[in-house]
Amino acid sequence: MATIAGNIQQVRARIAAACAAAQRPVESVTLLVVGKTFGADVVREAFDAGERCFGENYVQEAVEKMEALSAIRPRSEWHLIGPLQANKTRVVAERFDWVHSVDRLKIAQRLAEQRPASLPPLQVCLQVNISGEASKSGLETSEVSEVAQAVAALPRLRLRGLMAIPEPVGDVEAQRRPHAALRELLQRLQREGLAVDTLSMGMTADLEAAIAEGATIVRVGTAIFGTRS
Repeated sequence: MATIAGNIQQVRARIAAACAAAQRPVESVTLLVVGKTFGADVVREAFDAGERCFGENYVQEAVEKMEALSAIRPRSEWHLIGPLQANKTRVVAERFDWVHSVDRLKIAQRLAEQRPASLPPLQVCLQVNISGEASKSGLETSEVSEVAQAVAALPRLRLRGLMAIPEPVGDVEAQRRPHAALRELLQRLQREGLAVDTLSMGMTADLEAAIAEGATIVRVGTAIFGTRS
């Protein structure tokens, strides 16, 4: 019977193989363990298996898990990867280490105002609607440079890079195209003088394609915890 620790080993083996194929060091890719809809107990199992970076889609669910896992909170890193509404920015600014889903300047401004000065800067990524889907949130590619420059100038935040959730497609070559487009956007920001280094892209189904195109964080839930109810 599969265990969470065993599943993590399998995911780590996939990451290692993808890094080897891309001639990248395996430590250049961070595994973000995504616990959406699963309880604090399984997140604790992942922690006990050696994982330290946890991603959550829903603010309230994440806060409940952080409270249930307060004993490990100082040794773990929590990333918000789901949509962030303006009325939830304060709790996120106060509780999280990273936010991947900043999709408009107003959200970043609120996070900057509400991040306690006693905490390190909040690490943020801009979410880009890289496949141009009407149903997805995220910046249009044409907006990224202007918003990135504005976010990079805000206090108590550190702009780290870009995040995307490409439209699901079957074959690896098709999967690679949107990841390549996101990488090119990041490279453009670097040429424009921004100190950005993070590509949050790739999930259970497409992490190999994402790593081939330069992903530095892959967000994996299903391959570790199983299908969500």
